[in-house]
Amino acid sequence: MLKQQVFEQLKVAMKEKNALAKGVLTLLKSGLDAAEKEKGSALTEAEEIAVINREVKQTNQALDGAQKADRADLIEKEEAKLVLLKSFLPKQLSEDEIAAVLSEAGIASGMNMGDAMKIAKPLLNGKAEGAVVSKVIKSLIS
Repeated sequence: MLKQQVFEQLKVAMKEKNALAKGVLTLLKSGLDAAEKEKGSALTEAEEIAVINREVKQTNQALDGAQKADRADLIEKEEAKLVLLKSFLPKQLSEDEIAAVLSEAGIASGMNMGDAMKIAKPLLNGKAEGAVVSKVIKSLIS
């Protein structure tokens, strides 16, 4: 379970006095705990991945903001957070691999974007970022 891995890495970060890792892992653990409490039972792996993806998305947004503000110190911190968060996700597919999966699923030129996303979401959940999936779908249906 990912929650257990997060907890183990958090203990290591605390022993090593790694402030950045401790902060990120504490945030991630609290997100997982909150989702579990809200559900009322243990999370499935897919639900844990969804929580991690949400944290990755928020970190990407913070990174974009730091880049627009030209804050090198924040950019470096947010990039380090992303590396740590993504280490808990399954291997991410490349754009070519995503396109192959989506083509096999029947997504083709002329298809509605909403319908294509409904097909793609369950197939690629946790295996690719939503923005990348959206970009590939747009290129396939246009």
